[in-house]
Amino acid sequence: MTYKKQFKLSGSGLLVRAPAKINLTLLIAGKRPDGFHEIETVMSKINWYDEIFIQHGPKEGIELLCKGPYWAPAGEKNLVYKACKTLLEYCGKPACLKITLKKNVPAGTGLGSASSDAAATLIGVNRFLKLGISTGKLMKIAERLGSDIAFFLNGPLALCTGKGEKIKKLSKNFNFSALLVLPDVSVSTKRVYENYTHNRAIYTELNAKIKNFLRKNRIDLAAGMCANMLQISCFDIYKDIKTLKKRIELLGIGPLCLSGSGGVMYCIIKNRCGKKAKEYQRLLEERLNCKSVIVNNNRW
Repeated sequence: MTYKKQFKLSGSGLLVRAPAKINLTLLIAGKRPDGFHEIETVMSKINWYDEIFIQHGPKEGIELLCKGPYWAPAGEKNLVYKACKTLLEYCGKPACLKITLKKNVPAGTGLGSASSDAAATLIGVNRFLKLGISTGKLMKIAERLGSDIAFFLNGPLALCTGKGEKIKKLSKNFNFSALLVLPDVSVSTKRVYENYTHNRAIYTELNAKIKNFLRKNRIDLAAGMCANMLQISCFDIYKDIKTLKKRIELLGIGPLCLSGSGGVMYCIIKNRCGKKAKEYQRLLEERLNCKSVIVNNNRW
């Protein structure tokens, strides 16, 4: 999969690419007074993109069209629509906009595609209408829409804490290739968190190790831990994903790490070996009839 630029002018419109992400680590520090979970996660954007095309519409308001290989909700239920509406209300500026979302990344997979779509919409509409809103103000707007959106306004690699909205950019880049395994399951993040049982001892142990690796700028070692404290909860609900993980690792592919609340699992390819990645992909298709995608870390 090739790298692509974030923006592209096309006719009278603006194309904005929205990269997916994977969680290289994901710890749960406990439950907050507001009912949300306190998380600590190292996230990296990857070069697999949804596409958002923004152009002037025929009438006042927002018209949203959805297309592409994967489903996305239409109209006001979509985060793209909500992000655009919230931004325009913040500015107090009416607009005639037609937005087309091409959904290339499946939802319910732990890849953050809906959050990335929202961030790309905020950035794109700001640029297209020449609103001049700073990244800091866009992040404040993003907080109203969802926890992961702030990461996609920054990146490409960051330590995210709080509900996910507190972003600390990691200066040391981590260049990698990964094989994403795509189970035919749409995972409910809400269900996974509701089913989660906190283990303070495991958190304390993993937190100490990851902090040590990050201090030394050894993001590769942190990622190699496959530390995701939501994995047990996800596998408890979605047993087919757990079974698939075991079957894949028996083929010699792994270790497999869960991204976010699931269900995508990924394997970091050592030395970014394209030949090995393609061999793994062929094995998955032939032996298990399982879909997969080869990606790299994104550059922006």
